[in-house]
Amino acid sequence: MSDYRIAVLGGDGIGPEVTAEAVHVLRAVMERFGHTLAQREALVGQAAIAAEGASISEATLALCRASDAVLFGAVGTLDAPPPPGQAKPVSAILRLRKSLDLFANLRPVRTLPALADASPLRPDRLAGVNLVIVRELTGGIYFGQPSAITERPDGASAVDTMAYTEAEIARALHAAFALARSRRGGLTSVDKANVLQCSRLWRRVADRIAGEYPDVTLRHLLVDACAMELLRRPAAFDVIVTENLFGDILTDEASMLVGSLGMLPSASLGARQTAHGVFGLYEPIHGSAPDIAGRGVANPLAAILSAALLLRHSLSLPAAAEAVERAVEAVLQRGYRTADIASAGAAVISTAEMGALVAQEVAAG
Repeated sequence: MSDYRIAVLGGDGIGPEVTAEAVHVLRAVMERFGHTLAQREALVGQAAIAAEGASISEATLALCRASDAVLFGAVGTLDAPPPPGQAKPVSAILRLRKSLDLFANLRPVRTLPALADASPLRPDRLAGVNLVIVRELTGGIYFGQPSAITERPDGASAVDTMAYTEAEIARALHAAFALARSRRGGLTSVDKANVLQCSRLWRRVADRIAGEYPDVTLRHLLVDACAMELLRRPAAFDVIVTENLFGDILTDEASMLVGSLGMLPSASLGARQTAHGVFGLYEPIHGSAPDIAGRGVANPLAAILSAALLLRHSLSLPAAAEAVERAVEAVLQRGYRTADIASAGAAVISTAEMGALVAQEVAAG
């Protein structure tokens, strides 16, 4: 028996709802496999701004650092953006990634036969899709400076800065090469090297590092071509690695392969090791969806599958992770659906009902 500590940051909108179901499933896993889970909850996003004056407090950051992993929901509201200088909900997740040095975001995309009718793509395009997108997470245009809107008499102007160092690029690429080596040995590096200097540096570093992984086949693809290929031949991809902005966009596109943003989990990993595995932050890739918050209609499966990634990477419990993934597949195979993945005429269940069914399946083994 082992004891594990996780920080649970539900956040805003549907974040607390889906995260609660992921915790429900984690507790079923721990009981089945004979482990103890200690969870500590804290505020982030708009909830934290209202109660603590910041989108994430120093105390919450300390809690995360003292945990084996972080289970995160989502941040953001329907409110108008705050004035310049005031706290923004989204800054919570950006600060977490940066301050905890979580530089590699893994987003697995695997189609399930039970959800073939949930995707807008033809079933023949979806057969055999099993890929992972590795997104660099702490550099690029989301963090570059200057980033500002300047008001002038002749009209406003805006600037955002894309910036990367060789070291930032290299560590993300090493993570992707290592992952490809453990899978089918194919790595697609995505950039915009025909236009952007950051992409030219990215490609140069990728070519250099490729020599350290002779068992991995590297190919380069421009981001616009990759966007098309993800829809035309998604099964041809094994591992995709790209910079922050492109990774954000491509993974949202890839969600259509599985039918919904509500089905895609993610793991944000760094280099720090805990007593049990690599420290990481785990979250569904969907947003806070405040327009449906509190209605019990959100799909918790991305959060639950994120918990499976937490079990695999941060707690080093692969059998437990597989038990969760099999439970999700079994529940879907039996025809249960939340609204986002339901076909016409299908019976729709609530967020809590879906979580309970997966937990029961885990417990039953």
